[in-house]
Amino acid sequence: MTDTLRPPQNVTATADGVAPQQLKRSIGVVGGTLLTLSCVTPASTLFVIVPQLFSSIGSATALAIAIGSVLCVAVAFCYSELGTLIPSAGGEYAMVGTLAGRLAGWLVFIQSLIVVMIVPSVIALGTADYLAPVLHVDKPIAGAAVMLAATLAGLLDLRANAWITGIFLVLEVIAAGVVSVLGFAHTNAHHPSLLHGLVSTDGGASPVGIGAIIGALGIALFATQGFSTAVYLSEELENPRRTVSRTVLWTLGLSSAIILVPVAAITMGAPDLQTLTSGDIPGMVTAWSNSAVGTFISLCIALAIINAGIVMVIQNSRVLFASARDKAWPEPVNKAFGTLGRFGSPWIATLAVGLPGAALCFVKGELLSNITGVAVTAMYLLVAIASLLSRRGHHKHAAAWRMPLWPAVPALLIVVLVYVMTQLDAEPLLWTGGITALATLYWLFYLRPRQATRWVISLPEDQRD
Repeated sequence: MTDTLRPPQNVTATADGVAPQQLKRSIGVVGGTLLTLSCVTPASTLFVIVPQLFSSIGSATALAIAIGSVLCVAVAFCYSELGTLIPSAGGEYAMVGTLAGRLAGWLVFIQSLIVVMIVPSVIALGTADYLAPVLHVDKPIAGAAVMLAATLAGLLDLRANAWITGIFLVLEVIAAGVVSVLGFAHTNAHHPSLLHGLVSTDGGASPVGIGAIIGALGIALFATQGFSTAVYLSEELENPRRTVSRTVLWTLGLSSAIILVPVAAITMGAPDLQTLTSGDIPGMVTAWSNSAVGTFISLCIALAIINAGIVMVIQNSRVLFASARDKAWPEPVNKAFGTLGRFGSPWIATLAVGLPGAALCFVKGELLSNITGVAVTAMYLLVAIASLLSRRGHHKHAAAWRMPLWPAVPALLIVVLVYVMTQLDAEPLLWTGGITALATLYWLFYLRPRQATRWVISLPEDQRD
């Protein structure tokens, strides 16, 4: 905690006298919202992540996502305040590290790094299911191909990617809208209550208890967590003191609606509980309409997944770029991750995200999703703790968006997230805990003894108070 409330370090020059490269400010609220909403990937989340919830908690899926969305409002308040107070491509680690000390910043960086490396692969693995009407390919191979394509796109200029992802996003929203209309139009008069969940089992139907819903909140939080992309892009947003908070809050509201409305429609329109629990959304769409519509929706979803991969690679490469600028690694690695290509993107950091992501497509998708759920919950917890420290010392009178009902909002969020952590599955908790323990050893034996030259959290020059 020795660095708590210390003003960010000057980044005009490094120890060797060379000024670090900075990202270009080239996008406004609309472009930032398109990129951020694409990173939430509401349609690909709906068709890749939500089926896992249908399988585990059946008709309580909509309720779990609604609860997760409400929790995310409190999280979004924290991100909005801290993201405008400390606008850095480092995202959570820059915010937490500046306010709660270097070790806390390092721990949240590790959680974000877990998310950075795993989430694109989780989404990409869903590609094969939705290419099936026109092309049969194994899941791992399809996922790896999507990751490689997204990596190539991530090397381009950010403004060009905003247009690409914007076009794909329109197709995502169309697909989600069609599913919503079809689901509501074929409402089953005997559908289970959205407030009293049932799940299909070998013995028939079983009620879903509150414990099961809370246990699923890790994945539910994961489903809408992409609004944090606005913070990662803060160094490339014009006037981030204003645009970050607007982008975060607009994205959360839009993404929650795009996910929750179709989930309710699918729950009400499913012909029976067994079909709903199977999570076969393309099959239900085809049954509600015809094979042509089913094929169109499947192809839209495949494009949405590719879109998600592009934006996630863009976002995640910025995290590595910022960590290199803040000297998190041995100097050769810092130099590599901090190098910008001809299009202004951190190209080596982009490859460092995309290529391992392609390899992770050959790991079991369910385990990857659960590990991500744990990491996201832990990351939100640390951000909420930092929010309690955001109005002291140097930062008390800084220009920033300020959340309503502070400090009650972050305090209550901390209590809820701690309880959610206690209800998550043991295996992903062990994996995440093991990775965090190894990272803590790296901090103790490499970073901490070199505090003057390593892990020096910084802000771009144009955002100093």
